[in-house]
Amino acid sequence: MIHANRSPRLRRIALSVACLTVACLAMSATALAATVIHFETESLPTLEAQLQHGQVHALSFHPAATTGHIHVSLNDGKHMTVAYAGSEQVHVIALANAAGTPVVIAKAKPKTAAKKPAHKLRYIAAGILVIVIIVVLAVLLIDRRRKLNEGGGEGAGEGAPAASSGEQT
Repeated sequence: MIHANRSPRLRRIALSVACLTVACLAMSATALAATVIHFETESLPTLEAQLQHGQVHALSFHPAATTGHIHVSLNDGKHMTVAYAGSEQVHVIALANAAGTPVVIAKAKPKTAAKKPAHKLRYIAAGILVIVIIVVLAVLLIDRRRKLNEGGGEGAGEGAPAASSGEQT
């Protein structure tokens, strides 16, 4: 009987907390499920054979002073990285052009003195989680106080009619 008489305000608060929780979980899941490509190592002769057989989707060269590396995207969805000497770059680009494979040569980014926080998304997700926990605890505390107030008032009210009905009989 006590639960059937809940206030609409409490229901709205509980529904709001539930919606907020679902939204926070969806945002944190999206942030944590960011696509990360894992490159497997392979050799330059293997890459040349894959280029000749048309198995390569795209190449991205990352040159360095002496040796660089190539990020290879294969048609089957795999990603490889290949180390190469600076003198081999022209040869590999010629093979890629002959196979009709797109080639991108990456430019080095200038290094900055101040680094950004590496785990910014983790801090955001943790902050959202703390806020959700605080809101849930506040709703539970309000509900508990309401139930305690209702319990004291209804207990005295129920005892009086029972005694009066006993006197009438």
